[in-house]
Amino acid sequence: MKRLGRVMVVDDEENIREVLSNYLTGLGYQVVTATDGQDALNKFQKDQFDLIISDLLMPNIDGLDLLKRIREQDKEVIFLMITGYPSIETAVEAIKKGAYDYITKPFHMEDVKIRIERAFEKKNLKERLSTVQGFVWALIFSIPVWLILGIILAKLLR
Repeated sequence: MKRLGRVMVVDDEENIREVLSNYLTGLGYQVVTATDGQDALNKFQKDQFDLIISDLLMPNIDGLDLLKRIREQDKEVIFLMITGYPSIETAVEAIKKGAYDYITKPFHMEDVKIRIERAFEKKNLKERLSTVQGFVWALIFSIPVWLILGIILAKLLR
């Protein structure tokens, strides 16, 4: 089975960790679980994870603090926040701090799958756009050099 990416599931509720882990593993993701924010930080290394799904309310380090600390180390990792206590304020705060999306409990696994797929599509599109922009800038800078060389060569060959 093809591996789609590395995912960390962070939740202080064992059954949530287990259900998400089993489901995502079945979809082809390589999954690591963490019991709280501190455990997640201990397991997190830049470029090691493509996606983090974290509960909002946890002991030690909560989801928002975890998000902040992860963003200090890696701006590119996709971060999904889940919570059983939804509010507009926490959703806005999570998005402002860099969460890709906000999922409320109880959630449907198909909804989680769709949000993850959208997040990866957006990330891949950003990476491709960045590559194309790099080519465009390279062309913009290289064209004048070739024009100048062409003019000089044309004058020399007359």
